[in-house]
Amino acid sequence: MRGGRSGAGLAAVAGLVLAAAAGCGSGGSPTEAITSAAAWAPPPRYAFTLYSSCGERWLIGRFGVTVVNGEVSAVEGLDEPARLAVKDRDLKFLREVVPTLSGMAAEAANARANGADVVEVTVDKTDGHLTRVDIDPAKNAIDDESCYTITDYRVLTGTPT
Repeated sequence: MRGGRSGAGLAAVAGLVLAAAAGCGSGGSPTEAITSAAAWAPPPRYAFTLYSSCGERWLIGRFGVTVVNGEVSAVEGLDEPARLAVKDRDLKFLREVVPTLSGMAAEAANARANGADVVEVTVDKTDGHLTRVDIDPAKNAIDDESCYTITDYRVLTGTPT
């Protein structure tokens, strides 16, 4: 399950991914990137914009994602491909295909553990949340990539409705 992963192990997973990727795309030294990722823990409620841009898959476009207690609670299509993708989809389906930040970190860690040709992870220098994940399991294969850009990350306050 991609999106519904618990945040409990994110710091270790992100650190593993960053260590394995030798700091690729971290914007600083590998040690700085690992420290930033290890310092970030998913808050109970957060939101972000996800731009998924490669691979042959359903999840292509720009999505507004809300996460509550480690699980996707809402997804909004922000561009035409994303609006068409989420139209008439139930939350159960969306939770399976739209990743949380923890889910993206786990996907990258699994790809690295399974010998992917490319696993690059970028984290925010301020708090260590993911800002980009690029995975290509096999360079010679077509449309097997995952490319995620994360923007507009924000911690949400208040009680979920």
